[in-house]
This record gives sequence, C-alpha cells and structure tokens, in this order.
Amino acid sequence: MTGQPSTDNCTDRNAYGGIVLLQMVLYIPVFTLGISLNSIAFWVFCCKIKRWTETKVYMINLIVADSFLIFTLPFLLYFTKYKHPVDGLCLAIQNICFTNMPMSILIITLIAIDRYIAIKFPLKAKILRSPLKSASICGFLWIILIIFSNFYGTLHRNHEGCCFQKESLQPRYSSVVYSIGGYFIPLGIVTFCSVQVIRCLKEKMATSPHETKLFQKAVHIVSVNLCVFAVCFSPLHISLLLRFAVEAAGAHSLLPGVITFVKVSVCLANCNCCLDAFCYYFAAKEFPEFSSMFPKCAFMKSKTNRSEESQPSTNQHKSLGNGSGDQPQLPKSISCPKEQG
Repeated sequence: MTGQPSTDNCTDRNAYGGIVLLQMVLYIPVFTLGISLNSIAFWVFCCKIKRWTETKVYMINLIVADSFLIFTLPFLLYFTKYKHPVDGLCLAIQNICFTNMPMSILIITLIAIDRYIAIKFPLKAKILRSPLKSASICGFLWIILIIFSNFYGTLHRNHEGCCFQKESLQPRYSSVVYSIGGYFIPLGIVTFCSVQVIRCLKEKMATSPHETKLFQKAVHIVSVNLCVFAVCFSPLHISLLLRFAVEAAGAHSLLPGVITFVKVSVCLANCNCCLDAFCYYFAAKEFPEFSSMFPKCAFMKSKTNRSEESQPSTNQHKSLGNGSGDQPQLPKSISCPKEQG
C-alpha cells in the first residue's frame, strides 16, 4: 500500500535523508512524465477514440487511478522531508493512496482476465465480455475501495506522530490481509492468464509461420508487462509481510532495516503509475482512429489487416490487452482451437 507508515521519530530530520533523495530522484521525473503521458492518453481514449470496447473502459479507469497517484507524489515527498503531522491534508492524501494503488492493481488484473477469456474462449467471449459489464465491474471496485480506504483510515487514525508513519510496534493483521488479497492473489491471476496467453500465442506461431513476427511481438509485450507488474509491486508487499513478521516476533532491532526496505519499495511501486503510460500506446493500437493520428503505426496496421484476410475472422477477439495495459495488434482469429467453446 503506497505510503505505508513506518516507526520513527518525527524530530529526527536526518533519519530519512537517503529516502528523501531517492524520492526526489524518482518522483520528480515520474511526476513530470506521468502528468504529460497520462494527459495525452486520457485525451486519446476519451476524445479521439469513439468506439467503446472493454479495453477503452479499462484503460480510462487505469489512467484515472494512475493520475490520482501521480498527484500524491509531491505530497509524499513533502511529508517525508518535513515530517508533516497527521492532519486533514495527510488523511486526504492517505485515502487517495489507499484507494488508487489497489485499484490500479485490480484493473491490471481485469485486463489480464479479459485478454485470457478473449483468446482462450472466443465463442463464450461475446457473452462474458462487454463494455457495459467492464464499466459495471470498475464502478463496483471504485465504491468498494473508497469505502475500504475510509474505513481503514478511521480504524487506524492517530493524530499523534507524523504523516504516513506508524508509531505503534504492534503488528497489523490488516496489512497481511491487504497484501494477500490485494496483491498476491491478483499476481497469481495475472501470471496464470499471461502464461496461458503466451502458450496459446506460441502454439499459433507454430501453425501460422507467416505471422511469426507478429506473434513474437505479442509474446514479448505480454512478458515484459508481466515482469513490470511483478517488479514494481512485489517488493512493497514482501516488505509489508516482512515487517509484520518482525513485529509479531518482537525482533524490534530489525525494524530500522525493514522500515527502510518498505520506504524504498514504496518509491518503486509509485513508479508504476508512470510506466503504465508507456503501455497505453499499445492499447490504443486496437482502434483504427489511432493509426490515423500516428502514421508510423500504419505499416503494422496494414500488415495486420492483410494477415486477417488470409484467415477466418472471429469478432469475439477485439481485445488482447496485456498485464500492464498493452494491446498488441493481432489478427482477430487468434484462439486456442482445442479450448474454444
């Protein structure tokens, strides 16, 4: 959970000098690039791409979640540098963090599931998938996470100490529930779906040698974004579980090192809100409007269209996004024949 609090002394202004430097090195470029890239992506998906698909719904929600997280970065840097006390501003930023990072993780998970259904079960995909269903699921998740963040903030509210810092040495079982339910289970789902899709693409690569390069590109995109998802978020949730274990065991002498690990992993996790923006390009390539805005995409688009003409088309395959929001432009006939229906 971004901004996970830690035990330290508010008056010790030298305690996190290295963390403040790391935050400055990471957050300043992430904030600058993130604002620009997310604004462009939001403009493309909302204003230029007219057709509503599952991909468009998920991408807009992911952009919103990432944009809120980007908005919090200057505050997180300020809170750490100046040991800001717990007040209304602190609680508001905390609620934003506790809502939008889990939402980003869950949307990435939904994209992986959506892609898996589209490729593995093309005949059922038309029934299981629709933009309205995707929007309903996202709306439900937003409501649940907003309620959770407010409940969590109320449950652990303590106006003593510093913002985003846990003063108590008592272990919090809620952090274990959050890490397992909010990340490790989604990680398992994303990994399973990505592996199955990659396996399916490689099978098609063997039966369609004339499209080998196209399938190889899709495999590369899915693989890279699975790695980015795991690399950005895994250290944070491993550190939260490690901190719980140290506190539960009473090994308080290990806490300073664990706290540093938590804070460094928070910085890495927050970088994902910018890295996702680079993936929106691939998601947008699903839509014809994108090729007209970016002529460099025209070659791949025309190559794909020629490939589609050489095989029967199944309209069910209109969404092949990847684990961090990528959308490889692939022939609509991709599926695993043995598992259709």
